Amino acid sequence: MIVAVLAFLGGALTILSPCILPVLPFIFARTEQPFVRSTLPMLIGMAGTFAAISTLAAVGGAWAVHLNEYGRILAILVLTLSALALLSRRFADWITRPFVALGAHLVSDTGGASPAGIFPSLLLGVATGFLWAPCAGPILGLILTGAALRGPSSTTTVLLLAYALGAASSLAVAALASTRIIATLKRSFAAGEWVRRFLGVAVLLAVAAIALGWDTGVLTRLSLGSTSRIEQGLIEHLAPTASNGAMAMQGTMSAAMTGRAALPGTLPLEGEMPALSGAVGWLNSAPLTREALRGKVVLIDFWTYSCINCLRALPYVKSWYARYREDGLVVIGVHAPEFAFEKDPGNVARAVRELGITYPVALDNDYAIWQGFNNQYWPAHYFIDAQGQIRGHHFGEGDYQESEQIIRQLLTEAGAKHLGPAAKDIEGTGVEASADESDVGTPETYIGYARAANFASPGGALRDEAHAYGAPAGLEPNHWALSGSWRVGSEEAESLSPGGRIVLRFHARDVHLVLGPGTAAQSVRFRVTINGRAPGADHGVDVQPDGTGSVSTQRLYQLLRQSHPAGEHTFAIEFLDPGVHAYSFTFG
Repeated sequence: MIVAVLAFLGGALTILSPCILPVLPFIFARTEQPFVRSTLPMLIGMAGTFAAISTLAAVGGAWAVHLNEYGRILAILVLTLSALALLSRRFADWITRPFVALGAHLVSDTGGASPAGIFPSLLLGVATGFLWAPCAGPILGLILTGAALRGPSSTTTVLLLAYALGAASSLAVAALASTRIIATLKRSFAAGEWVRRFLGVAVLLAVAAIALGWDTGVLTRLSLGSTSRIEQGLIEHLAPTASNGAMAMQGTMSAAMTGRAALPGTLPLEGEMPALSGAVGWLNSAPLTREALRGKVVLIDFWTYSCINCLRALPYVKSWYARYREDGLVVIGVHAPEFAFEKDPGNVARAVRELGITYPVALDNDYAIWQGFNNQYWPAHYFIDAQGQIRGHHFGEGDYQESEQIIRQLLTEAGAKHLGPAAKDIEGTGVEASADESDVGTPETYIGYARAANFASPGGALRDEAHAYGAPAGLEPNHWALSGSWRVGSEEAESLSPGGRIVLRFHARDVHLVLGPGTAAQSVRFRVTINGRAPGADHGVDVQPDGTGSVSTQRLYQLLRQSHPAGEHTFAIEFLDPGVHAYSFTFG
C-alpha cells in the first residue's frame, strides 16, 4: 500500500519536471473541447499506454524496448498530423473525416450519443503515452528495477497504473486550469484562431524536440533537481527500506550498507526455506531439494562471480564450509547473474574452479530461487535450521563473526557436539581481500547506458552506435570518459579500434573493472596508468608494475591496489587491441 501511494505521488510530481514539457502542448491543444470527451480520453490513452509499455519493458526484455522505439516513430507521425490539424481547419476536417464516419456508424448501430472527438483524443493519448514512457524518476526506477529482478507480477502492473494515474491527475488539473485561461483569452481578445495556431506551433516544436531526442536527453538532464529530491524524500519518509533495496537491486552491496545478522539467542522464525527447483543447473553437486536437506543446517549464499562484494565475502563462506561441513553444515552458492555473460554455465564453472569453491552451486539464471527468497542483494546470506526454517539473514559484507555464531547455534540446536573453535584472522588475497571502506569515495560506476552516470565525454553517449569519443582535459571527481572508437550498449561498451581508452577520476584504494574479450579465443592487451604514470608497486593482481596486462576471459579484473591511496587520482586504461567489452568499475 505504501509503495502504491509512493507510485501515485511520484507520477503526480512528474508535472514539475521539464521532461514533461513535450507532452503539455498535446494536453493543452484539446482544452477548447469538452473535458470529458476530449482531454479525459487523451489522458486515459496516455496512462494506459504508458503502463502497458512500462510493464512490457519490465518483464519482456529488449524486444519491448524496440516496440517502444517503433511506437515513438509512429507517435511522432500521429502528433505531427495533430499539429497540422491545429494549424489548418481544412486539414483538420480531412484528417478527422474517418473518425467522424466511424462515429456516425456507431451511433446508427447503437442509438447512443455521438462519440465525435473521443476516438481522436484517445488515439492522441496512445501516441503521447509512447512518447512519455521513457521519462522516469527515482520512484519509477524503484518499481521497474524491482520488477526486473523479482519477475512479472500483478503488483508491478498495479504500481505502474498508480504512477500513470498520478501523472494523469496532475495533467488533468493543469488542463482544467488552462481551459479557463484560454477561454478568458478568447472572450477578451477574440483570439481563438490565433490560440489554435499557437498551440499547433507549440505541438510542432514539441514533436521536433522529441524527434531530436531532447525529451530523453537534454530535457532529462535539465530536470529539476528538486523533483528528484522530493521523490527521494517521499521514498525515505514513507518506505525507508525501499530506498536501500532499490540501490542494492541495481548493483552490489558494500559493507557500509549491510543488513545486520540477528544476534545469537534471539533467532526468529523468518519462514520456510523456499524450493530450489528453479535452478537451471548445478555445479559440484547433483540437484538438491529442500526436502532432502531436512536435518541439515543450510547456508544459502546469493552471489555472482563478477561482483567484488561477493568475492570479498567468499573467504569466509569457504572457511565456514571447510570448518563445519562434517558437523552438518551444507553451503549452497546460488549464482544469480548480473551481466549476460554470467549466464554462461561454462563461464561460471571456470570461475568456480579458479576461486576454489567446492560446495554446491545452483545456477539461478532465471532468478527463480532469488524470487523465492524475495532477495534483493548481492551478496546475501540466509541461515536455515535443520527443520527447514529460515532463522537469520545478512546482506552485504561484514559481520562475519555474528554470522558464524548463527551457524554454530543452529548446528548446536541440530545436535552437533564438540564444535571446534570459531575461525580467526580470515584474510582474502587478491580481489578477495577486504576493502578499505574508510577511504572509498567513488561509487560503483557502470559503463553501459542503462545504468551509466557521470559520463563526461562531450556530446554524451550514442546508444548502440559506433562513435569516436573524446575525453575532456580534466575530469570532475567520480566522472569518467571514453576516448577513441566505441559502441556503447545498454550493458557495456565495446572498443572498436586499437587505442580505445577509459579515463576515470576516483577516490579509493583499489580499482576493479569487469571486462571481457569479443570472442573466447581473443586476448586484448591493455596498459594502465595512474596520474599519467605506470602504477609500479600500486598495480593490481591482473596488472604488471609497468601497467601492462591482457583480457582473456569475462570477469572482474583488479587493476590498482595502492599502498598510500589518500586523495583523488586519475586512472586511465588504454586497450591496444580492439574488441574489449567494458562493463563496470568497482572500488575498495
